[in-house]
Amino acid sequence: MDALELVLLYDYYGDLLTQRMRECFEMRYAQDLSLGEIGQILGISRQGVHDNLSRAEALLKNMEEKTGCVRRDVSCRRAVDTIQSAAQALADHPDGAVAGLAQRILEAIGDIKE
Repeated sequence: MDALELVLLYDYYGDLLTQRMRECFEMRYAQDLSLGEIGQILGISRQGVHDNLSRAEALLKNMEEKTGCVRRDVSCRRAVDTIQSAAQALADHPDGAVAGLAQRILEAIGDIKE
């Protein structure tokens, strides 16, 4: 799993991590610090940082496997984008009723994306 996927999982499930895990994760992935640098800041060994990150990553992956929230959200976003593209194409339809319905769909999509 790459860093981007882990950060997305962290956005969803980060509050479930311990404070120490969150600190290590944020320093590693948001600040791009090395394990040694994180260890110095937190006053723990490099191995301690590694262990915290490993446990955090495992917990995040486990939560996604159990709940699938991120997978569903990504799927819904793709579906909304597809619906939006189709509605935009229909918005210029010469039939006013069709164009009006397309506009209502676009407005509803705007509400969803907020």
